[in-house]
Parts: sequence; structure tokens; C-alpha cells
Amino acid sequence: MTLNRRTFIATGVATATMAAPMVRASGKPRVVVVGGGAGGATAARYIAKDSKGEIDVTLIEPSRQYYTCFFSNLYLGGFREMQSLGHSYGALASQGVNVVHDWAVGIDRDAKTVALAGGGSVSYDRLILSPGIDFIEGAVPGWSVASQNKMPHAYKAGSQTELLRAQIEAMPEGGTYVMVAPPNPYRCPPGPYERISMVAHTLKATNPTAKIIIVDPKDKFSKQALFEEGWGKHYSGMIERIGPDFGGDKVSVNADEMTVDVDGEVIKADVCNVIPAMKAGRICEMASITDGNWAPVSGHTMQSRIDENIHVLGDACAQGDMPKSGFSANSQAKVAAMAVRGALTGSKVFPAKFSNTCWSLIDSDDGIKVGATYEATDEKIAKVDGFISATGEDAALRKATYEESVGWYAGITADMFG
Repeated sequence: MTLNRRTFIATGVATATMAAPMVRASGKPRVVVVGGGAGGATAARYIAKDSKGEIDVTLIEPSRQYYTCFFSNLYLGGFREMQSLGHSYGALASQGVNVVHDWAVGIDRDAKTVALAGGGSVSYDRLILSPGIDFIEGAVPGWSVASQNKMPHAYKAGSQTELLRAQIEAMPEGGTYVMVAPPNPYRCPPGPYERISMVAHTLKATNPTAKIIIVDPKDKFSKQALFEEGWGKHYSGMIERIGPDFGGDKVSVNADEMTVDVDGEVIKADVCNVIPAMKAGRICEMASITDGNWAPVSGHTMQSRIDENIHVLGDACAQGDMPKSGFSANSQAKVAAMAVRGALTGSKVFPAKFSNTCWSLIDSDDGIKVGATYEATDEKIAKVDGFISATGEDAALRKATYEESVGWYAGITADMFG
């Protein structure tokens, strides 16, 4: 089935029903959602919509304009404009969600309150955390968040993405772009390699003698055969990958000198895109619900295994077999919304089912995808079956795959933001 805005929403839950703004009432059960991305915005919208005003829903999100990390690589490749990735929260507010643009800076699990940077706190009966990712300081020696304006990560979309594109456009003729790829697990497994494809697409047109080097700590990566086939076809001789066998797991950087040290060999970079190791957004640590870098959950309800009154979605949680992606977060949000509504209003709760598809663009109309369906077990979210594009596919199928991804983007953003 080809996905577009209408069919994507129909395959999830019914299209949004417009409603008057919710009147806050102390007698209603209260749900607070922290983080307004693919997980949080979807959960807030579905709880407000499906409870028909029976639940008081507050969404805490500092950004008034949210830029999706998924599809941001296409901006680097010149296939999208930045404004096409930005979404506001006005429609959610009109559908009964109390949207608070502020930072959540603390959680008191005993008092069931969320502290706000602007002062005061918001109380909850159930809390949903969907804060995305933060980076592990020291994961790449020589790099810290303080270095991100010289060596951008661009793995949180917006100004970082714009900065990286500006750096690419300013590269000298025949210059060198270096990406330091992240170790597993991380947000969007094919993302770094789609980014390489999009950077190569831009450089092929504007700076064809430029070189791209990937320094990668992993033995293998998502859709590897498909990407490598595409790079050979479209960008022959431009891209080199240094894996762990050749020092890709022994890397440090110097942001002031714009150098990358790979197991003692120093590479001078004109652009250096450092994507460090990742962990759950910091609010999960503040709530003391992480086990290592991620927040363990029950797949049946997306409830924290540490606090049953908290649900964790998307990139921040330990997801079992599911990858960390926008599609996954949206799928998990619907499971959590149903579970929360059932716990607070007594509505029926059905067994948890999940799905995910990750599309990637290699070159114009050359789209590939990977995906699977999942179910909840007592141990984890477990893969049931899956699919992946094949090497050697014809141009018509690859074009259809790309067009499917464009329809999905329209569908999921409508599902998230109403």
C-alpha cells in the first residue's frame, strides 16, 4: 500500500475530531506529557481526543516550532526546505491539549509533580516522558556539547541542521567532510548513512572533487548493502568508510584545529560532523528511571519498570527489538495513550501491537526502506516479522519507495500535530 497523509492516519487511529479547548477541572484525572515530538505530541493528542474531555492533558515542550529530525537529512541534500520540517502546536491546543512552552527541570515522583524552569510545577496522575535523546559527554574524546558549533552533530533538528548545511556549502574545492558515526544503540539507525548520501548528493553537484570519510565504530550498519550499492552507483570514489578493523573505534577530535585522529592517523577536516553516543533525554535521569543510559519499560503499556505512574516513549526508552525512530515513537504513543486512558477512565485496553518503517533517500528518486511489526512480551517488545528493500531493484520501484516516504511524512506529522 502506498502511504500518503490520509492513508497513514487511517492505518493508525481515526482522523482528528476538532473540539473546543478543554476546561481544566480539578476533578478530572491529570496526564502530563513531557516532550512534544513523535511520541509526546501523539500521546497527548490521542489521550485528549479519545477521552472526550474526561482527562486533563498538559503537554510540556519548550519549542514553539518543532523541527522533525526525520527528513532533516533531505534538507542537507536540497530535497526539502527547513520550513517544511517545522510544526507548531496550535492545532493540538485547539483539540483540548493544554500546551505549556517551558522546560521540565525536575520530577518529584512521590508528590507526582513536574517542576518548570519558568517557576511552579504541574501535578499529574500519570506522566508520559518522551524527551528524545541527549549525548554522552566524553563519548568522542575531544568533543563536547560546547564543540557543537564547530563540529555539529545535527542530530537534533533545527539550527544544528542549518549550521551543518552552511558548513558543507562553504567547503573549499576538493575539501574533506568527516563524519564520526555513533555506536549502537542510537536514534534512527540508517540516519547517519542517509546523511552521507545527502551530503554526497550536494557535493557531487557543487564540489565534485570533495571527499567524504566515515569513521565508524560499528562492524556493520543498517541497510549497509543498499547504501554501499547506491554509493557505488551514484558517488563512485567519493565516499570512504573506516570501520573498527582500521581504527574506527579509536577516534578523537580537536575542534580548534579541525582534526580527527583515527588510531594515530590525523585527518584534517573542512567539515566534521560528530554524532556521539546517545542516552535518554536528561529528564529521565532526573526522574531516576534509567538503567544505564536508557529507561526500561514494559512493552504492554510503555510503563516504566521503575515507576508504574510513568510511561516512557520513543528514543528515550529501552525498546527491545524496535529501533529508535519517529515511526516507532508514534506507534508506542498509541499503545501508551490507550493504556493511560484505560487506567484512568476504565476504557477497554487491547493487546499492544507496534510497527515501524524507516525510509532513506540515496539519490534523486532512489529510496529504500526497512521495517517490521512487533508485539509485547513480558521481557521486551519483540519482532514478529520484517521486510527490507532489495539490492538491484529497478528505478520505478525505488522512485515509488521515495514517494511513499513523502506520503508517510505528511501522514505522521498530521497524526502528531493534528
